[in-house]
Amino acid sequence: MDRVRVSTGTDWEPRVGYSRAIRTGDHVHVAGTTATDDDGAVVAPGDPEAQTQRALEIIEAALAGAGADRSDVVRTRLFVTDVDDWEAIGEVHGEYFGDVRPAATMVEVERLIDPDAVVEIEATAIVGERRDCGT
Repeated sequence: MDRVRVSTGTDWEPRVGYSRAIRTGDHVHVAGTTATDDDGAVVAPGDPEAQTQRALEIIEAALAGAGADRSDVVRTRLFVTDVDDWEAIGEVHGEYFGDVRPAATMVEVERLIDPDAVVEIEATAIVGERRDCGT
């Protein structure tokens, strides 16, 4: 099985043993993604809307690295620390994906890896044969 790994270059990826995204065949799996800057610091601590937007931007870059884009996304999973923020988070998600409308699940969790993070998002995309990732 061919496997293409997409990295964001953080120190955590090799230490913990994961990739931001993996493409195998037509499928792209993007790991749980929080809203961080290039240095790994949480963006907009405690702000669910801004964190959702930033996490989706990171996911979009990972998809691009795997030869996909948001129109290929078929599933998202949103982990949130306060489900009462569902509407604000959902609106950002809805605006971002528009008519793509992937299957989506939102789950409240006690906490995320950083106490300032309030949203973490996973994505799955199916690319098909129309694009490849240059390998």
